Amino acid sequence: MTAFAISAADITAARARIAGVAARTPSLRNARADALTGAQVFFKCENLQRTGSFKLRGAYNALSQLSAEQRKKGVVAVSSGNHAQGVALSGKMLGIACAIYMPADCAKPKLAATRAHGAEVLLYDRKTQDGGALALALAKERGASLIPPADHARIMAGQGTLAMELLEDAGALDVFLAPIGQGGLLSGCAVAVKAMQPSCRIIGVEPEAANDAQQSFRRGEIVEIDVPETIADGAKSRRVGEKNFPVLHGLLDDIITVSDAALIEAMRFFAGEMKMVVEPTGCLAAAAALSGGLDVRGKRVGVVVSGGNVDLAQFAGYVGTA
Repeated sequence: MTAFAISAADITAARARIAGVAARTPSLRNARADALTGAQVFFKCENLQRTGSFKLRGAYNALSQLSAEQRKKGVVAVSSGNHAQGVALSGKMLGIACAIYMPADCAKPKLAATRAHGAEVLLYDRKTQDGGALALALAKERGASLIPPADHARIMAGQGTLAMELLEDAGALDVFLAPIGQGGLLSGCAVAVKAMQPSCRIIGVEPEAANDAQQSFRRGEIVEIDVPETIADGAKSRRVGEKNFPVLHGLLDDIITVSDAALIEAMRFFAGEMKMVVEPTGCLAAAAALSGGLDVRGKRVGVVVSGGNVDLAQFAGYVGTA
């Protein structure tokens, strides 16, 4: 563990720090899910988290540890939407000014919510501009703290808190499934899972069209891809984070992919069977199990449902299409 950016102790500390801010979301069961998979499935429902995703956990853990001087100078972030909302709400609660670069094609509800929390939103074209580079340049210009969505030890530690909660609620698990974009969520969760249940298999799930993490995991080095085309907007990353990759490569058992069609079927499952709105990225882990793409028969399986922020018109189009 010493070679990694965070330890289980960092996650425990983050848990105390975010207590009363981030909700302890439910770990739900569903008989139909068990029947479809032949497993006992426990859904960690971060779509029911404040701001609609797990991102508040890491954002608040990071911003709350800034010094008084750093707080005065504000923070800069880049995000497709969920991290933006987590940073914006954390900044609002802590009295920290936030400037956030968001892609012009991000989901409208994510954009509106970020602005509603008082953040300064700066739009960019993700196909022709590098949001990370823009954020870094602005942070340097203003002397502000850069809060990346994944490649940050305090972000990783905050995200790992949800795995601790899930394992406490579900008990012993055979398999832990979580989405992966840049790897902040899964790297934090992997450290927590291996500390609490070393024998549990940890598997990341990403879109077929955005398999940079899978390629990186199998090659043993970070692979960068072009901006992918997928409905999972929260997983349109081009590469995993530098701090995230050693954890992913060292602790994961595998990274698999699912199709956009499987994501739509998972969205329909959540809407029809569990009466929940889940965004495409939030369906990644569930889609791997529900589609049969990963054989989990006879296993106790933890599934991270990472978020529920989706344009309702798009959602209706996805779940209503036969």
